[in-house]
Amino acid sequence: MHSFYEITDFHAPELDIYARLTETQLRSAHGIENSLFIAESPHVIERALEGGCVPESLLMLPKMLDGREKGQEILARCGEVPVYVAEEDCLKQITGFPLTRGVLCAMRRPPLPSAEELLRDATRIAVMEDVMNPTNLGAIFRSAAAMGMDAILLTPASTDPLYRRCIRVSMGTVFQIPWAWLGEELSDWPEKGMALLRQYGFRTAAMALKDDSVSIDYPPLMAEEKLAVILGTEGDGLAAQTIADCDYTVKIPMAHGVDSLNVAAAGAVAFWQLGKRRTEAGEA
Repeated sequence: MHSFYEITDFHAPELDIYARLTETQLRSAHGIENSLFIAESPHVIERALEGGCVPESLLMLPKMLDGREKGQEILARCGEVPVYVAEEDCLKQITGFPLTRGVLCAMRRPPLPSAEELLRDATRIAVMEDVMNPTNLGAIFRSAAAMGMDAILLTPASTDPLYRRCIRVSMGTVFQIPWAWLGEELSDWPEKGMALLRQYGFRTAAMALKDDSVSIDYPPLMAEEKLAVILGTEGDGLAAQTIADCDYTVKIPMAHGVDSLNVAAAGAVAFWQLGKRRTEAGEA
């Protein structure tokens, strides 16, 4: 049975985890093994639960308890966790709360697989080199899941996929497509990371606008049995050493004098053309 707690003061300590702790503080609030993240909206919370995440507490508007909203379903699935209930006037001070559809859930971070575990059975991998914008990364996760990529690997300088904004933009797909860190130290990329990709039989495709690039529909590229599509940080793109180490340098042909795409948009195009969904269907 749930324990319900009415919150009337925005400064109540029960709201610290939702309103005042930074992303870094959430990760260390309960120790490494039980570090936390915040899931927003019934849809995202459901995907997190389906992904094996364990809830710690809920923060809800009263209307979510009347049976006409998704709140009752969320309550039923979250077990006997504390439920904090507050009116919208109190909660509107939480950044982004009007976008959450009335419910937030503090959850424990799930254990992550290793990069080796993901590479073992995959044929199409997306690699994020130092992608630091949570909005871009969330959009990339959503595209990768939709377009048939098997998993996402992130270099250590990339942003955390369980940052609140990244989860929200991804529409919860961070809990659907497997992901892992490609090393623990900044020095692990590119040399060690590239070596690991090769060890598991992957050919590598650097997404970059270079004179010697091949088009994204280049037949030998699309025919590769195992392919890692590597996308770079916003603005600067991939490091020169990364491009030099890759088997292919790949470009998306541009029109109207446009010189490049945002990394999230480029990822969507690349995953559409090179993802498992198309190669398995034998499409050009």
